[in-house]
Amino acid sequence: MIGNTKKWIGTAGAISILAGQFLVTPAVFAAGSDAIEQGKKIAYDRKKGNCLACHNIIGAPSPGNIAPALVAMKSRYPTKADLRMQIWDATIKNPESPMPPFGKHGILSEADLDKVVAYVWTL
Repeated sequence: MIGNTKKWIGTAGAISILAGQFLVTPAVFAAGSDAIEQGKKIAYDRKKGNCLACHNIIGAPSPGNIAPALVAMKSRYPTKADLRMQIWDATIKNPESPMPPFGKHGILSEADLDKVVAYVWTL
């Protein structure tokens, strides 16, 4: 019985890792300053990321105040993959989240999502 349990846990862990691979693209980890700047533009764009509608970003024009400020992101999200998952679909951690699931609903392309993650990670 214990051997089967260990096998199940090992299999479940491998599946989780593989599933995460589909949601985290290499661009998230290899983002240069160009991707960060593009991510900032997307985050500020009222027709795309629109982060400023709800979040305060220090120095940003007309920031929102109904969602948490986007500060200390590296301490709040231990990895870029964690941050990406939050932006991809915030309802995974909080089913009552009013934040739109940018990835799940295709609001942002995977490439644009990676750029936003690269930018937000710097805050």
